[in-house]
Parts: sequence; structure tokens; C-alpha cells
Amino acid sequence: MLFQQYNPSILIAARIMRQGGVIAYPTEAVWGLGCLPDNKDAVHRILSLKQRHVSKGLILVASSIAQFEPYLRHITVEQRKTLENSWPGPFTWLVPHHNTVPSWVSGKHSSIALRVSNHPHVRYLCNAVGGPIVSTSANPQGKPAPKQTWQVKRYFKHQPELDWIVSGCVGQRAEPSTITDLVTGVVIR
Repeated sequence: MLFQQYNPSILIAARIMRQGGVIAYPTEAVWGLGCLPDNKDAVHRILSLKQRHVSKGLILVASSIAQFEPYLRHITVEQRKTLENSWPGPFTWLVPHHNTVPSWVSGKHSSIALRVSNHPHVRYLCNAVGGPIVSTSANPQGKPAPKQTWQVKRYFKHQPELDWIVSGCVGQRAEPSTITDLVTGVVIR
């Protein structure tokens, strides 16, 4: 946590999210947009930035599996081991949510998309706010996902919905995380 203590950009971002704001931040492969998942207005601001319909749902990202405990109460021991063996890392899992997540996050789906990140900025952000945050690529629908800060600024320079851009760089991953259904094992992406 030493980095977090000396990185004012992450501390500012955490404060902004706790106050209902929307941020852009670097992830393993691309820039993401984030907010606290229980803040309906902030989630809708992200959907507006992306021009994305709420029915599609969003990914939640965390710094540890412990931050996802409320969503993991109904999984089997085997499913839990699968998650533990893949995280942290570039693996997003679709986990049945049993109505433990707001519809503005899950969309029309009966599962929630969860990932424990290994990117230090993401981990520090989640620790600073005390739990998972929304994670979706920082681009309007149909546009390429940004890999550089300037691309995020170009997409959203006149958008008041974006409150802060965290200082930093994306990780070395070439592609976004895989998305797999935890129950069926079917790879979605």
C-alpha cells in the first residue's frame, strides 16, 4: 500500500468515487471507466459516456476475492477453487448473482461479471474505496478501447460525466480479459 499513500491521483480518484463520481483508470490492457457499483446515478453516467444500454450489464473488478464475498455465497467449493486458481489475473467470471447486485450493474443477466485484477492501480483503487468498482472500457460503444491517456481525453474532453483521470499506464496485456461462465465453463470472450 506504500504506492497508494504517495499517489495523490489514486487517493483523489477514490474520494471522487465515494462522492458519486466517475473516473477513468488504467487496467491490464486498456483504460477503464469506473465508479462505485451501488451508485445508480454514477453507473448511469458511465452508460451515457459509453452510449451503452443498461441491459448489457457491467464488470466489477476487485483487489481480492474477499471483496467479492457477498456475490459468492451460492457457489460450490469447486467453483470457488476455480476462481481462486485464476485470480488475480485477466479472467472475468460470470457468477450467478441471486439478486445480490443491482440491476443497473447486472443488466438483464442472472449473473454478474467479476474479475480480481493484478494491475496495481486497480488494486489500490479498490482498496482505497473498500470494495469492488465498476470496470468497463473507456470508449464510446463501437470505438476502439483506449490504450493511452490522450485517447481517453479525446473521447471525453467535452463530457461533464467524467470527473477524473487517474495518472498511470495500462499493463502489458494485448487483449481484454477472457469472460467465462462459471457454471457452464463456456467462454464468452
